[in-house]
Amino acid sequence: MNLAVDLAPHHKQQLQLRNPVMTGSGTFSNGIELAKHFEIDALGAVVSKGTTLRTRRGNSTPRTIETPSGMINAIGFQNIGVGALMRNIAPTWARWNVPAIVNVMGESVEEYGILAKRLDGVDGVSAIELNVSCPNVDVGGLEFGQDPKTAAEVVSEAIRNTSLPLLVKLTPSITDIRPVVEAVTNAGAHAITVANTIPALAIDIEKRQAEIANGFGGLSGPAIRPITLRLVWQAASVTSLPIVASGGIANGKDAIEFLMAGATAVQVGTANFLDPRAPWRVLEELTDWCKTHEIQDVREIIGVAHHVD
Repeated sequence: MNLAVDLAPHHKQQLQLRNPVMTGSGTFSNGIELAKHFEIDALGAVVSKGTTLRTRRGNSTPRTIETPSGMINAIGFQNIGVGALMRNIAPTWARWNVPAIVNVMGESVEEYGILAKRLDGVDGVSAIELNVSCPNVDVGGLEFGQDPKTAAEVVSEAIRNTSLPLLVKLTPSITDIRPVVEAVTNAGAHAITVANTIPALAIDIEKRQAEIANGFGGLSGPAIRPITLRLVWQAASVTSLPIVASGGIANGKDAIEFLMAGATAVQVGTANFLDPRAPWRVLEELTDWCKTHEIQDVREIIGVAHHVD
């Protein structure tokens, strides 16, 4: 049975994954710790923590809260910065036989280009995931991914500065995701990640204040899975690029749903906090389902739910 997929079929290097199961940015650290306990090379790909130009300490605590079927977080992009990642993390990735994809965030279009240039040619870095679900300080904090034109500018700027395959992680905080999907497709993106957390709030009724120190945060986990599934379906209807699904995937059945909706691969995120072995378990359950249903190639089920007789 063939589980291999390609996330950058139109890129000269391509981005071959041995299977469709990836980790979600910010939920797996940079993979170093878990690689000591589990077979990291069995996964399709590992996605880094969100990485910025400079070190960020993140928001004040508390910055996570459990909610029904999910969690809210407002970490604030805490990370070591791209320089330290290149020096201290990438050399370990270079020894792995699994692609490492660096998720990057900029405060301006130009910063995305700088980050792309810094990572270009770095041994151990297989691709870049452009997180456009963060505020554009040049336009008063509007998320890059909420405006098709700005999202396309981010992609174009990154392309000018790197030879690596580019994934674009879109925001769900938009009325219609399809114009943004079309814009980043036309700008030259190689794959699209759909989507990110959904803005949410929890109140401590005893303290009479927000549970999260920052006020509100991003909701993730099974609670958002049906919403993300719809977004993947919509994205698949307007692009031929590979789609990476990210939102509430916790088992093999979830992964299969997203593949049938049009995703080429899936990211396991919040489930990692409950079960560090979650990505491997999702892979096992996906593999078992394919064997039971006599699927010879996982690509046989990608997008099949769009073809209803």
